[in-house]
Amino acid sequence: MDEETEQFKKHIEKIKDSNTVVIVEGKRDRASLNSIGITNIVELTKKPLYQVVEEVSDSNGECIILTDLDKKGKEIYGKLSSDLQRHGVKINNDFRNFLFKKTKIRQIEGMDTYFKTNLQEQM
Repeated sequence: MDEETEQFKKHIEKIKDSNTVVIVEGKRDRASLNSIGITNIVELTKKPLYQVVEEVSDSNGECIILTDLDKKGKEIYGKLSSDLQRHGVKINNDFRNFLFKKTKIRQIEGMDTYFKTNLQEQM
């Protein structure tokens, strides 16, 4: 298994073990994360951002924001990040930074396919 895939697996395990809330944009993103075992997910679909901020700040002191790396995703990330931090929530960017610097993933909904493809190539 290459180092990138190994790191990816470690990040996934850490998220699963930590019970940290993961914020995603939509249903496909949630489905992708569910299929690799991440279940503590808040989906933005049809919710105003302030409601998501309240929900997350009530439930936990830390979260991971996994929005896509397109213009809209970056805007959502910026707004959520600043609003959540104002409510005392720590934003954990370790996994996001790893994904966008060390992998070709740009859409969260493709994460499960990427993971399964890389794992199968390693076996």
